[in-house]
Amino acid sequence: MVTEELVRNMLSEVLDPEIQIDIVNLGMVYKIDVEDGGKRIHVTMTLTTMGCPLYDEIKEEIVERLTSLEGVEDVEVTLTFDPPWDKEMMSDEAKLVFKYLF
Repeated sequence: MVTEELVRNMLSEVLDPEIQIDIVNLGMVYKIDVEDGGKRIHVTMTLTTMGCPLYDEIKEEIVERLTSLEGVEDVEVTLTFDPPWDKEMMSDEAKLVFKYLF
């Protein structure tokens, strides 16, 4: 059965292509809705910068990974900048990696 936890685990394998840290630990995933017994998944997310040219690539990977789950028929990804992303949204692990990268 598809659960929010399973979806979050799958999303933790999606890396931001520029900094190679996953979108969950970066704090880019704001909300996950699993509907219709797992047939439909809606992900609300943000980007580290407005106008990031890599959004389509990230979105494609999200859809690809989540539709690979048994029973998932539809994945919708909504982009929001409310609230805007901030470094404080990152997990402690991501902050440590980020500190050494930049």
